[in-house]
Amino acid sequence: MSKAEYTRETLPPLTKAHQDDLKRLAAMPDDGIDTDDMPELTDAQLAGMRQGAFYRPVKKQITARVDADVLAWLKSQGKGYQSRMNAILREAMLNTK
Repeated sequence: MSKAEYTRETLPPLTKAHQDDLKRLAAMPDDGIDTDDMPELTDAQLAGMRQGAFYRPVKKQITARVDADVLAWLKSQGKGYQSRMNAILREAMLNTK
């Protein structure tokens, strides 16, 4: 399996050595990390950053039944009706208390 074919579900589990390394690194104080080979970011670079810009949630294929008029409305907006449906559901999820 090539690297490009790995997903969260198909990645092999971390070995004990990897788990130990991650625990050791997590326990290390920030001032113990050598950042000499990493240049400081400028204010301009920091201002242009967006949190989560490269985050892509895992997608799950489902079968759902929606009212015909709702589906027609989504499709009438052009290509990407499934993405719009997901965005509408995500907004509802985030706004639910």
